[in-house]
Amino acid sequence: MVYVKSTSSIIPSKPTPGGVLRLSECDQRMQWTHIPLIFIYKATGDNNEKTKTVVETLKDSLSRVLVPYYPLAGRLHWIHGGRLEVHCNAKGAQLLEAYSEAKLDELGDFAPMKAIEDLVPKVDYGSPIEDWPLLLVQVTRFSCGGLCVATAMSHTMVDGWSAAKFFNAWAKLARGDELEENEMPFHDRTILRSLHEPLMPPRFEHIEFTKPPLRLGHTDAKEEKKKETCVAILKVTKEQVEGLRKKANAIPCQDVETVSTRPFSRYEAIASHLWRCICKARANDNSQPTRVTLVIDFRSRLKPSLPPGYFGNTVLQTVTSKCVHGDLLAKPLSYAAGKLREAIERMTDEYIRSALDFIASQKDVGALRCGLHNGAHTNPPNYLGNPNASILSWINLPFYGMDYGWGKPIYVGPALINDDDGKTYIMSSPAADGSLIIALRLQTECMNSFKEFFYEDMPW
Repeated sequence: MVYVKSTSSIIPSKPTPGGVLRLSECDQRMQWTHIPLIFIYKATGDNNEKTKTVVETLKDSLSRVLVPYYPLAGRLHWIHGGRLEVHCNAKGAQLLEAYSEAKLDELGDFAPMKAIEDLVPKVDYGSPIEDWPLLLVQVTRFSCGGLCVATAMSHTMVDGWSAAKFFNAWAKLARGDELEENEMPFHDRTILRSLHEPLMPPRFEHIEFTKPPLRLGHTDAKEEKKKETCVAILKVTKEQVEGLRKKANAIPCQDVETVSTRPFSRYEAIASHLWRCICKARANDNSQPTRVTLVIDFRSRLKPSLPPGYFGNTVLQTVTSKCVHGDLLAKPLSYAAGKLREAIERMTDEYIRSALDFIASQKDVGALRCGLHNGAHTNPPNYLGNPNASILSWINLPFYGMDYGWGKPIYVGPALINDDDGKTYIMSSPAADGSLIIALRLQTECMNSFKEFFYEDMPW
């Protein structure tokens, strides 16, 4: 049981720019709900005075970091076409102080579940969007002295990289250091806007905006959505990761055309193995079409690339091309990895700008919004579960640098994976030894088989 002791509004410590911040089309496509994350820390002392010092440090440094990151202290407002803009009005973030009688050990591997969800600050999605803080923080002290800093940040405002930059800046100020000039955020999101009218029809066939395959014999996903799902946390050693990379690169596959001849990456090897094991556990017909949704950061893919401090969303979805279960399971791992590589290579400067033009051309962007977070239940346009999967990489996100003055976190991860069958996160482990942590949600009837296949089919 988690008890909230106090709730505070944290406003910037100095006057900040006002007015309206225009959002990019990439921001507009993101769900307007909040991304829930948990940062778990070992015992920092269990006395009340120590807890008070920790909370005051977080409040003071949060107030200071909201000066350069002032849009996070603002509020969203609806405009035309289901789009949003930010009113930079310094209304502030929200910070809650809480206490739990539980011990960290009782949370096991920190898999998203009810006990973990209780650590995350809640947003009243029934109230007007103009009332929602864009950043909420809940600091929960456990009876063992351990600490959880849980955050909920508007996905309209940030992607993983921007969130990590903000958190690391906050942590740096909390430790008593100052931000350097090259660490300041860049807020002009209009640099992603096209200089011309969107080209229609688009320059490319944007299959990422098309409906994903359904199960054979079905005309919709209603039955699949009703099925119970569950979450698991899997651990993969550095040796297992390297084994999968060797397996993916051992037998070239002639059935997929890719531009690059470089060896498959950790992500490509792990994601292709996950995809195959998910399909194998679902035991669909060999002729069943399937596809994977990936999320690609395009900061460095644009020409010229975006400023290093760009603060906002710079990710787009891409999907694998046509593929069926039978081929995926019968052909070597390089076939699945090649399908993923093909989707990644598609994201060139020209393709990305065409995708942004396509979003800009929509009279109502609501139908394109992707992903749901933090328990807001709306109807997403497409069901990405069985026979499909969504595999996201957090491998390179620098979340484990979040030292507020009492050490680095022992775990960082999503606090909630909504009822999205096949939704998977691949994350670095706190050991920083090349091992990985995988969090995924699957239909309950498939989970045990999936776990068996995942480890049985992995080279040792």
